[in-house]
Amino acid sequence: MSVFQRIQPIFMRLSFVVLGFLLIYFSAFTQNKPKDYTQTISGTTHKLDMIGILGGKFTMGSPEGEVFRKVDEGPQRTVELSPFWMAKHETTWDLYLVFQNKELEAQALKTDAATEQQADAVARPTKPYVEMSFGQGKNDGFPVCNVTQFAARAFCEWLYKKTGEFYRLPTEAEWEYAARAGSDTPYYFGESDSNLEEYGWFFDNSDGAYKKVGQKKPNAWGLYDMYGNVSEWTSDQYIADVYKNEGVKNPYVAPTTVYPHVIRGGHWDDDPEKLRSAARTPSTPRLKQQDPQIPKSDWWLTDAPFVGFRVVRPSVQPSKEEIERYFVRPPKDM
Repeated sequence: MSVFQRIQPIFMRLSFVVLGFLLIYFSAFTQNKPKDYTQTISGTTHKLDMIGILGGKFTMGSPEGEVFRKVDEGPQRTVELSPFWMAKHETTWDLYLVFQNKELEAQALKTDAATEQQADAVARPTKPYVEMSFGQGKNDGFPVCNVTQFAARAFCEWLYKKTGEFYRLPTEAEWEYAARAGSDTPYYFGESDSNLEEYGWFFDNSDGAYKKVGQKKPNAWGLYDMYGNVSEWTSDQYIADVYKNEGVKNPYVAPTTVYPHVIRGGHWDDDPEKLRSAARTPSTPRLKQQDPQIPKSDWWLTDAPFVGFRVVRPSVQPSKEEIERYFVRPPKDM
């Protein structure tokens, strides 16, 4: 018997062991990753494309040696997240205006506003005193802007009433995890910003305005415009040194004060360093500095044509009581 004949059974047994391990691994992977889906919004022609995000651990924040790093991006910490879905695109005016305008929704339902189904008890944005896109465009895929965090949460509540599924703003940790898409570099495509124009709209290529969603390359997980275009609200209160809390699972800092709250992703008028995965921006009263109303609007920002949002949905729906607690919005002026 040749040497090959003697060792062939050993190789075959090893191959079966390796194959079994791979099958177990990929089975676990597919079981944990929520399946992508499209959410239809009853009574409208609009839909939400949702991308399943596999849960796991990641290193949140930036290392001390990262160029343009700010103190509030560290110290880096290990965070564990449960699986969730995130919207493929930033929320657009097309859908937001249906939420804003009860009569428009009733018209879409082909019914009277008084008999509107499901979402009739949800608070709606007040009519703005000016055109709130500031001429950047609203129809056919432009991202909503100039909305407060209060307004973004109210939109999520409307979605919940319309669909029965709990949609909300991403936590700060979920946003960074999804933006990184498994990377540990300043940008999800690498160390340098040299290819940034392929992935996002920012100062160098935006011509001074946002653009329709989904025109640039997505990240590795299929999410578009995570960098630039409009920056995005998260659910969290901004705390500069929150990263000192290590080993956290599903971290969330619920809002308790009017300012500041965390905005992520950078926008069309930002320089590249503001678009890094770890970059954090706190909201301030300057975002509605020119609002002439007294008191200032709970819904609209006059100085933030670069702030929008996208939604997420947890893989396990919380209890009704937990959902209601999320939608009890403490300070409105966010």
